[in-house]
Formats: sequence, structure tokens, C-alpha cells
Amino acid sequence: MRQERSKIHFFSMHMCIAILAVVGIAVHLVFRFFIADLQSYSIYPLYCVLVLGGGPLVFSLLGKLITFKFSSDLLAGMSIVTAVILGEYLAGSLVVLMLSGGQTLEEFAIRSASKVLEALAKRAPSVAHRKYYGVMEDIPIENIAIGDCILLFPHEICPVDGEVIEGNGIMDESYLTGEPFLIAKTQGSEVLSGSINGDSSLVIKANKLAIDSRYAKIMQVMRESEQKRPRMRRLADELGAYFTPIAIGIAAVAWIMSGDVVRFLAVLVVATPCPLLIGIPVAIIGSISLCASRGVLIKNPIVLEQLDQCQTMIFDKTGTLTYGKPILKEQIVYAPFEAKEILKLAASIERYSKHPLSNAILERAKEEHIELMDAQQISELKGKWLRGIIADHEIIITSRKQLDGFGLADKVVLLPQGMGLECVVLMDGQLAACFQFHDTPREDSTSFIQHLSQKHGFKKTMIVSGDRMEEVKYLANFVGITEVYADQSPEEKVDIVVKETQQAKTVYLGDGINDAPALLTATVGIAFGQNSDVTVEAAGAVVMESSFEKVDEFLHISKRMRKIGLQSGVGGMVLSVLGMGVAASGYLFPVAGAITQEVIDVIVIMNSLRTIWKPAILSDMRMKRGLKSH
Repeated sequence: MRQERSKIHFFSMHMCIAILAVVGIAVHLVFRFFIADLQSYSIYPLYCVLVLGGGPLVFSLLGKLITFKFSSDLLAGMSIVTAVILGEYLAGSLVVLMLSGGQTLEEFAIRSASKVLEALAKRAPSVAHRKYYGVMEDIPIENIAIGDCILLFPHEICPVDGEVIEGNGIMDESYLTGEPFLIAKTQGSEVLSGSINGDSSLVIKANKLAIDSRYAKIMQVMRESEQKRPRMRRLADELGAYFTPIAIGIAAVAWIMSGDVVRFLAVLVVATPCPLLIGIPVAIIGSISLCASRGVLIKNPIVLEQLDQCQTMIFDKTGTLTYGKPILKEQIVYAPFEAKEILKLAASIERYSKHPLSNAILERAKEEHIELMDAQQISELKGKWLRGIIADHEIIITSRKQLDGFGLADKVVLLPQGMGLECVVLMDGQLAACFQFHDTPREDSTSFIQHLSQKHGFKKTMIVSGDRMEEVKYLANFVGITEVYADQSPEEKVDIVVKETQQAKTVYLGDGINDAPALLTATVGIAFGQNSDVTVEAAGAVVMESSFEKVDEFLHISKRMRKIGLQSGVGGMVLSVLGMGVAASGYLFPVAGAITQEVIDVIVIMNSLRTIWKPAILSDMRMKRGLKSH
């Protein structure tokens, strides 16, 4: 929290200095040229600008000077000091305005990247209804303790992660998970903070503190996002490391050759690197705005610069290359059980789960007009099993890997071989059925993968998935990817991404919680859709609509931003060098030099603003419509 307040203070300081500089310069010009009686007082507004605005800016740059770090804004600080020494107060005030304005603009670029996350965080409830010894009391959510009983009224937002202990109903978790359907809740069901309760009241037992909830994580991401500086801004510092000594050298030579110290100041004022301080952040802001209008949320502006340099793209499978909506294709039922009975029992407890396969089972039950039954004592261990009691029968839905834990290792041989997505149904401790599923490839997946090498220079594409090899290979053959890694845990995914990133810059495209570590590890992590807030946290960019055409647009925007940003930065520096030559020759005085620099700034900003405008063609990917189901 202290760090967040410091960042807000930092942003406010530069904004206030910029406003002070505008007002001070305006008042100075009015007093000097329009009100004769106040002409003698016209210098005082400039004093205020230089002392109250220039002082803090110069002080913050002293550390860089002491450590010989020649950044792009160091020239501006030297110009302010030199202007004060020589009595060129208007020129110094103009430099204060340029420096503070550029830094304010950069802070705005970074803050604007997290507006959507900030809006989500503001949704968080501040008060919870706690039941304590039969009495309800309203308490701040930060006072909720693990084990507290919290009452949720209809249509309220859940304040903390927990478990239902009283009541039955539905909750909308789409805002957190991206799932389009409502999740039924009964005793034992897990609930997530931020989900919206339905028409019935529920009592939940808190199993996490508010600070450990989903919303707390989102707030943490928002703070981290605001603290990250765009890569292009650091590139400006690298350019400034060369530009600053050159500018100081030209200024010193002009002073020595002419014996006029004013020329030293004039050169420094013209050399103030606002093309780097303002031009590049404007290009970043424009690209962030264009991405937002195209359905791509830029969480970390650094990815805009890095994406165009990546050569390897790594795909998750389910929900990324496929639609993430499996279809129940095969039901293998073992004696003495009946297919319709097992489907009814399985669907009756799957409606309490948000596992990707649950919807497929429910859809099949709906197609067969099966009436679902009430279930009790629902419990779910993610990645392990779903358990419930229906009509005094214990129903467990799990995977073949977990059969050993239920004492059924010898039953694995009865399961079919060579298939991909599946789940195993147990009834009263006996193997009852094996359900097999297929996931449909996205229609544009093949076109997009071919397009990566043809138009964007990617040299390698890969699938890294936690699914079984047979299913992953089927998909890889369909979309045209030859390098496949299946049955990978999140840790193994990270190891693969680390290895590939050491060889070339990588893009990881995924949508699930198990993709989050890999998204963090890759050069650029892109979350495909909004299936998980954890995934959104880990990614540098979020494609809100799961479409490869949107990813292609993002690739083009990144390339365009880097091109225009470098045009503004390098082009502006060239113009500044020309102006420095004129100032060194004695044809530009400090104030005229500051005005010249402002003209250069306008040219640079106008060029950078081109990133906001959508070009006539933003995606050149041609769709090849293929298989719709398999």
C-alpha cells in the first residue's frame, strides 16, 4: 500500500509541476506584453516555476549525474540549472514544462494500461454479513476470518472465497472465469469472491482471508502493472546515453569557440530530448488505445515493443487451438450398470462443477431429455475428482490416473486405449463407465499458424499441453504443427518455455490457470479470452475475444508501434542535432531554441499520434474454413 501511495504521489507531482509551468508561463507573458503596470512583476511567476517545479525535477536527476548515468532526461535538468545561472528564466521554465509534461505523459501511458483491471477491482464489495451466534452483523470484508459464516443475499457479490454450508442456488462466475453458464451451488460447493449470487440466499464458510481472494490478486496485478515501465521508454534512455554526451560536447565546443556561455545554454535547450520523453510514450498510448478498440487489453506496455521481435510461438491446446467446448462422443458402460442411469447420475453432480467436461455431459443429458436429481455433500478437488451423494449412492467422477487412489488400479486395463479427453465414473466404489470426448479445432487455427511464418517471421510453432499425446497429435496434424509436447504439468511447461526463450524470443498463447506460469516465463504472454483471472494476471496482454484474427491484429499493431516510435525518437533527435548546430553557430538564443524544440516536439507528437488511427488493413490473415467438428 505504501508503494502504491508513493506511485500515486509521483504521478501527481509531475502533473502538478506541468500545470504550474503552464500557468506560470502564461501569467508571465500576460504581465510582460499585455499589462504594462505589471511588467516589472512578470519575472515572479517564472521564479515560482523554477523553484517549485524545476527544483524537485533537478534534485531527482542528481543521482543519475553522480553515478554517470546519462539518461534522456539528464539534459533537461542541466538546461534548467544553466538557465537559472544565466538568468534565462523563460527558457528554463519552458524546459520544466517539457520535462514534467513528458514524465506525466509516460505515467499516464502506464496507468491507462490497467484501467479495466482497476474497474474490476472497484467492483469488490466492502461489507460482509457475518452470522455470529445466530445474530447477523455487517463487518468490513478485511475483518472476515477463516471459518466465519457469511450470509449472501440474492444478487449480491460474494466478498470472499468459501464453501456453501446452507442453501441451494446458482451463481454467476462468468466475470471471473469467462464461462458463459451459471454454476449450481449446494452444500459443499466452492464459491469464489467476485461471483454474483442468484435468486436464493446462501450461507458460506470463509476458507480464505479477503487479502487472499481473487480481487486481492487483481489489485496486486494493478499495482505491478502501474510500476512497470514500457520497454520503448528504456530504449529512449539507451538512446539518451549516446545523445547526452554528444549534446554536451557540442554545447561545450560552442562555448569554448565563441567564449559566449549563452550559446552553451542555447544548445542544451535545443538538445532537450523531448522526442524521447514525449514522442515514444505517445506512440505507446496510441497503440494501447487502438488495441483496446480492437478487443486487446494491454496489461504491460513492454509487450508492444517485444512482440514484433519474437520468433517462436507456443500454443496451449484446449481453449486456445480448440474452442474448449468438448462434446461427449462415446459412453462405455460396465456391467451391471445401465448407460442412461449412469449418465443421469453423472450429470446430476456435474452441474455443480465448472470443469470443462461437465458442460458436455450436461448437454448430452439434455439431448436425451434426462431429468436431473438433487445431490448432497458435493466436494471437488481440482484436477483430481468430483464427488457427491445421490439417492444414497456415492458418485465419483475422476480420471484413469486417480483409479489407484480408489483401490481400482487393476481396472485400468478395462479402459479403452488411444483416446484423448475422457473421464471415469465410479458408483459406490465400482467402475461404472468411461466417457470419451472430442474438442473442436478453431476454424481459423490452420490459417493463423501458416500466416505466422509467411507474414510475421516466426520460425517455430509448438503445442505444449497437459492433455494426452493421442489427442494433442490429432490436433497438431490438423493445424500443421510438428513439434508437440503432451502430458505436461505446469512446471514442465515452464521448463520448455525457458529452454525455447534462451534460443529465441517467445510468445506463449494460453487460456487456463495451468498456463499462468508459462505466460510469466515467455518473452510475451498472451491470455486468450478471460477464462481465468489468474491467467489474466500472468499475461502481458489479454485478447478479450478468443479469435486468432485479433491476435494477428495485435501482431500488426506491435510492429507498427515500434516503427512509428523509432521514427519519432530517432527522427526527432536528428532534428534536434540540426537545431543544436544552428544554436552553436550563434543563430538561436535560448528562448528561440526552446521554441524550436517545441516545434520539433509538435512534429514528433503528430507522427506518434498516427498509432491511434486504425489503418485500412489491420489483419491480412485469410481464413481457410475447415473442419467444424471431429
